[in-house]
Amino acid sequence: MLEHYFVRPRTTDRIRSLWLGPAIEQYVEWMTQRQAAEQTVKGAVHRLVHFNTFALSHGATTWEELPALAEAFIAHWIQEHSGYCRTAQDRAAVNSQARVPVEGLLRLLLPGFEGTQRTGPLPFASSAPGFFTHLYEERGLRPMTVHRYRHHLRSFEVYLYQVDSPNLSELTPALINTFIIERAKVLSPGSVGGCGSVLRMFFRYLYREGLIATDLSRAVPRGRTYRQSAIPRSISQDDVQRVIDSVDRRDALGKRDYAMMLLLINYGLRAREIAAMQLEDIDWPNAQLHVTARKGGHATIYPLSTSAGEAIIEYLRCSRPDVEHRALFITTKAPYDPISHWCVSQRAGQYIRAVGIKVHRPGSHTFRHSCVQRMVDADIPFKIIGDYVGHRCPASTQIYGKVALHKLRALALGDAEEML
Repeated sequence: MLEHYFVRPRTTDRIRSLWLGPAIEQYVEWMTQRQAAEQTVKGAVHRLVHFNTFALSHGATTWEELPALAEAFIAHWIQEHSGYCRTAQDRAAVNSQARVPVEGLLRLLLPGFEGTQRTGPLPFASSAPGFFTHLYEERGLRPMTVHRYRHHLRSFEVYLYQVDSPNLSELTPALINTFIIERAKVLSPGSVGGCGSVLRMFFRYLYREGLIATDLSRAVPRGRTYRQSAIPRSISQDDVQRVIDSVDRRDALGKRDYAMMLLLINYGLRAREIAAMQLEDIDWPNAQLHVTARKGGHATIYPLSTSAGEAIIEYLRCSRPDVEHRALFITTKAPYDPISHWCVSQRAGQYIRAVGIKVHRPGSHTFRHSCVQRMVDADIPFKIIGDYVGHRCPASTQIYGKVALHKLRALALGDAEEML
């Protein structure tokens, strides 16, 4: 595999003769499978050759000793190559030049090695080590739900250290209340309520396990929220068309984004549902689109629209990387992985902002709301709308009654008894 990147036989022989030579070649094969660019592979090999020399000069004799030398090598690399750095972004790039290949190599050599590129330790990992196992095994929560727990508890852990009260046994209702007040300054009311729910679950677990003497779940304040207090953040169909027309479909990124946007607009799908789509979910002979990863755990079959089908075909033929993943949408840069749901929402938000449309929290849900708005304007019954977009209960669709202007206008005029 090295011959694919280095023409001179002496170069490949020199790399293979190194102490880390077999490991470097294994890493090159891994990068090739991920379709990394040629210059990226060459640069990684160059830095790993330097890491080999650095490790031997520091007395390393086994691969198990390498993780302890990784940070020292990265610091050495930064010191040697940061002369041109003028900004923090430049310094971060130099750091990544050394860190990414070294930690990637160590992950291949040493099972269990994570490095700094992976998610950090779980919050309260030492004081409440079994909590996240409890969420998975006893509560049966999904990974994305557990991610929300991790996010809120990490904020709580940081706050406890900031106020010099890291010991869970010293928690007080006043401290918990102060934390919720601080979070309310940066979170929406719904997110504050979610944070409170996470803390209540956490405190009940701590009390059950005997880690705290009192059940503090009742000490978590409950913010007052009102059902149906908000309105959908939809945009007009003219604005939707402006966003679609702004997508530059001349490159791989534009072709992929255009196909995703049409699915968002035509079917009102959630970002998570698009990210979970597989190649098998498109039934080409029957012109059907299968959505199998809905929020409520059910599946839906849609007729595949001509515009969406043509956009997906163009993406598959011209832009989708040839990888083993069966996910429909793949990242456009190596290593090629299935796209994440937050990337779907982020891309949608970027296109909305790029054309100057002002809307609260622009993202994939903006198009979902716009899809429903279009059906409301067409006077489609709310039950059918809820089934179409995958609502689990009719109450989720009721909020769109606020934007049924033609019905509300008739009620205001007092001549719409049939609406009641």
